[in-house]
Amino acid sequence: MEKPDNTENRIFEASKKRKGSSITAENVAFVRALESLKPEGERICYDPFAVRFLSQQYLTFLKMAACDPSKTPFPGLHNSLSARVRYFDDFVTKFIDKGLEQLVILGAGYDTRAYRIEGLRGKVKVFEIDHPETQSVKIEKIKDIFGSLPDHVEYVSVDFESEDFSHRLLEHGYERLQKTVFIMEGLIYYLPPKTVDEMLCFIAKNSGVGSAIIFDYVYESSIDRTNGICGVQCTACDQTALMDAKKGMAQQGEPYKFGVKDGMLETFIVQSGFSQFCNVTTEDYKKIYFQGINEKRPVCYLSHFAYAIVE
Repeated sequence: MEKPDNTENRIFEASKKRKGSSITAENVAFVRALESLKPEGERICYDPFAVRFLSQQYLTFLKMAACDPSKTPFPGLHNSLSARVRYFDDFVTKFIDKGLEQLVILGAGYDTRAYRIEGLRGKVKVFEIDHPETQSVKIEKIKDIFGSLPDHVEYVSVDFESEDFSHRLLEHGYERLQKTVFIMEGLIYYLPPKTVDEMLCFIAKNSGVGSAIIFDYVYESSIDRTNGICGVQCTACDQTALMDAKKGMAQQGEPYKFGVKDGMLETFIVQSGFSQFCNVTTEDYKKIYFQGINEKRPVCYLSHFAYAIVE
């Protein structure tokens, strides 16, 4: 019997055909683009540039989902990713008001914060760090959109698994004593544990007082499907979405490699050299973003954020 031609399967198949840049970079750009089409009072995040990073096939999916919301792939995951974008945006904005001097985006993909968040241009040096293949595509897109590369952004090409990102970052003018925010959005679960540890240790030891990291994570058990549902409220749809995403990314060469051990987030952060941290659960961001008209939108209970401060 032929498998049903649903949007999720078609997106995975389209992703397999793309070469060079990161699959996840376009997937997340798709989420931002679709959310940005909603009315101002309804959308969770807004990115006017996201649509410019989509291939023709993704633009077709975008049109389908915009015309018929039931065709939104993995709606719970879509909503949680939209909340992640908004929460990280709000976090950066708060730090700009507190005198932010540098922004480092690790695994930048098609991140557009450097170009759309008020207060960064002319005031904050932004370092976008990513794999050379993805970054080369990104740079050409930025040139197409703006005509040239902005002066306040440094593009740092690094293969995280074979190169030390810290050396490349320092070569590009990173200042150790300045107040810096490090964004790791949709990144750490694709890296080996050793790489994650080294990355966090460098940040804790080489950033100014009041600097911060913000990242999203999944629990080790939710990746392995041990202990059922990793000790949090979740649904069969959450597990299905995560397993399908994990399988799809593995087939496309971007397998999940790291998860935080259940109940060990604080230990994980403290061992890396940070003295303050805050865990942001699904319930936390539901209370912030999914009220009123958005109250009934499903979310994924396996998606979590955290941030930590350097003292």
